[in-house]
Amino acid sequence: MRFVTIQRDGDTEPGVLFDGRVIPIQGAGFASLLEVIAGGADALDRVRRWIGGPPSSHSLDPAGLTFAAPIPRPPKLICIGLNYRDHAAESKLAIPEVPTMFAKFPTAVIGPGHPIVLPKNSIKPDYEAEFAVVIGRRGRHVAEDHWRDYVFGYTVLNDVSARDFQMATSQWMIGKTFDTFAPIGPAIVTADEIADPHKLRISLTLNGETMQDSNTSNLIFKVPQLIAYLSSVFTLEPGDIIATGTPAGVGFARKPPRWLRPGDEVRIQIEGLGELVNPVVAEQ
Repeated sequence: MRFVTIQRDGDTEPGVLFDGRVIPIQGAGFASLLEVIAGGADALDRVRRWIGGPPSSHSLDPAGLTFAAPIPRPPKLICIGLNYRDHAAESKLAIPEVPTMFAKFPTAVIGPGHPIVLPKNSIKPDYEAEFAVVIGRRGRHVAEDHWRDYVFGYTVLNDVSARDFQMATSQWMIGKTFDTFAPIGPAIVTADEIADPHKLRISLTLNGETMQDSNTSNLIFKVPQLIAYLSSVFTLEPGDIIATGTPAGVGFARKPPRWLRPGDEVRIQIEGLGELVNPVVAEQ
C-alpha cells in the first residue's frame, strides 16, 4: 500500500493511493498515519478492508489535493551522513567506520509541492536526494537479521542543507534543520511492495538537469546495519524516519558550486517509491 497525508479544511488526514485515486481512511478509525503504523498488522488489515469497499464519495482525485508529508511530525527524524562512497570522496572525507548520525527537528518537515524556503542568513543552500526508512515497531538492540520485523515502509526525502552553517562547527545539525529543509513524500510505500531496498535507482534533477544518479546498492551501511546500530543506542519507535544518506553530485562539490536559488525546482525519483518535487523560494 501507498500511504499519504492530505490537507483539507485546515487539517490533515491520512489516505491511501489506490487505482489512481486517494481514499481517506479516517472513516476506518485512523486520525493519522502514525496511528496506522503503531497499530501494526491489525491496523493494516483494517485499512485493506476499508479500501476494498468504501463509499464512492471517499475516493478523491489526487490532482485536486494538497499533500502534506506522509508523517507531518515524525517522532524522530534520524539522518545518516557520508553513506555513499562516492559522496564521501567528493566531500574529501574518509569513509566512516561507523555510521555518521545527525538529526532534523520536526519543524523542518514539509510535503511534496511545498516550497523549500531559502533562509536569509545562508548563502550556501544545497540539495541531497535520500532513500528513507520508516520504522513500524518499537525496538531496542535489534539484531541485523531481524531488521525486516521493524520496517513499516520506505519514502523519499530531501536532506536540504545550509553548507555554511553545517561546516561552521563539527556538529552538522545546525545546517540541516532550517524550517522546510526536510521535504518528504509523496507517499510511504509499505515494505511488502519493495523486494530489496538495496537495489533501487535514486536520482535528483534540478530544473530538469540530472545532478545525482545512483543506486541504493551503493550504500556503505545498509538498512540492517543502520537499524542494529541505532537501536543499540536509543529506542526506535513507530513512525521514526531514517534518512540513509545521499550519493555524489551535491551542489557544494561541483565546480563551480551549484547552490539552490529561488525559482529552482528540485525533483527526486526513487525506483518504486515515486517522485518528490518541491519548488524553491526566498525567505521573505
